[in-house]
Amino acid sequence: MKRRKFSREFKIEAVKLVSERGVSVSQACRDLELAESVLRRWMREATVAPATAFPGNGHQRPDLAEIAALKKEVAPNLGHHA
Repeated sequence: MKRRKFSREFKIEAVKLVSERGVSVSQACRDLELAESVLRRWMREATVAPATAFPGNGHQRPDLAEIAALKKEVAPNLGHHA
Protein backbone atom coordinates (compact mmCIF):
# COMPACT_ATOMS: atom_id res chain seq x y z
CA MET A 1 0.00 0.00 0.00
CA LYS A 2 1.43 3.36 -1.04
CA ARG A 3 1.97 5.94 1.68
CA ARG A 4 -0.23 8.99 1.23
CA LYS A 5 1.27 12.47 1.38
CA PHE A 6 -0.64 15.49 2.57
CA SER A 7 0.09 19.16 2.00
CA ARG A 8 0.71 21.54 4.87
CA GLU A 9 -2.59 23.26 4.04
CA PHE A 10 -4.51 19.98 4.22
CA LYS A 11 -3.03 19.21 7.65
CA ILE A 12 -3.84 22.69 8.95
CA GLU A 13 -7.43 22.46 7.70
CA ALA A 14 -7.84 18.97 9.18
CA VAL A 15 -6.68 20.27 12.57
CA LYS A 16 -9.02 23.27 12.27
CA LEU A 17 -11.99 20.96 11.69
CA VAL A 18 -11.55 19.70 15.23
CA SER A 19 -10.07 22.71 17.02
CA GLU A 20 -12.15 25.51 15.51
CA ARG A 21 -15.26 23.96 14.02
CA GLY A 22 -16.03 21.48 16.79
CA VAL A 23 -16.02 18.34 14.63
CA SER A 24 -15.08 15.24 16.63
CA VAL A 25 -11.75 13.59 15.87
CA SER A 26 -13.47 10.35 14.88
CA GLN A 27 -15.89 12.14 12.52
CA ALA A 28 -13.11 14.22 10.93
CA CYS A 29 -11.09 11.04 10.38
CA ARG A 30 -14.01 9.29 8.73
CA ASP A 31 -14.69 12.31 6.50
CA LEU A 32 -11.03 12.71 5.52
CA GLU A 33 -10.24 8.97 5.42
CA LEU A 34 -7.46 9.30 8.01
CA ALA A 35 -6.40 7.15 10.93
CA GLU A 36 -7.18 8.81 14.26
CA SER A 37 -3.53 8.48 15.29
CA VAL A 38 -2.49 10.57 12.28
CA LEU A 39 -4.91 13.41 13.00
CA ARG A 40 -4.07 13.36 16.72
CA ARG A 41 -0.35 13.62 15.85
CA TRP A 42 -1.04 16.57 13.56
CA MET A 43 -3.05 18.23 16.33
CA ARG A 44 -0.19 17.71 18.79
CA GLU A 45 2.37 19.12 16.32
CA ALA A 46 0.18 22.15 15.64
CA THR A 47 -0.20 22.79 19.38
CA VAL A 48 3.47 22.37 20.32
CA ALA A 49 4.96 24.58 17.59
CA PRO A 50 2.23 26.21 15.46
CA ALA A 51 4.61 28.41 13.45
CA THR A 52 6.87 25.53 12.42
CA ALA A 53 4.38 22.65 12.28
CA PHE A 54 4.25 20.70 9.01
CA PRO A 55 7.37 22.13 7.35
CA GLY A 56 6.96 20.10 4.16
CA ASN A 57 8.92 17.51 2.21
CA GLY A 58 12.61 17.51 2.96
CA HIS A 59 12.35 20.27 5.57
CA GLN A 60 12.75 19.81 9.28
CA ARG A 61 11.74 21.99 12.14
CA PRO A 62 14.80 23.96 13.26
CA ASP A 63 15.07 22.10 16.57
CA LEU A 64 14.97 18.70 14.87
CA ALA A 65 17.50 19.83 12.26
CA GLU A 66 19.87 20.86 15.05
CA ILE A 67 19.50 17.48 16.77
CA ALA A 68 20.19 15.66 13.49
CA ALA A 69 23.30 17.78 12.88
CA LEU A 70 24.60 17.06 16.39
CA LYS A 71 24.01 13.33 15.93
CA LYS A 72 26.04 13.39 12.70
CA GLU A 73 28.81 15.26 14.47
CA VAL A 74 28.94 12.76 17.34
CA ALA A 75 28.43 9.55 15.31
CA PRO A 76 31.99 9.27 13.88
CA ASN A 77 33.39 9.44 17.41
CA LEU A 78 31.26 6.61 18.81
CA GLY A 79 33.33 3.46 18.84
CA HIS A 80 36.70 5.23 18.83
CA HIS A 81 37.39 5.20 22.55
CA ALA A 82 40.68 6.71 23.67
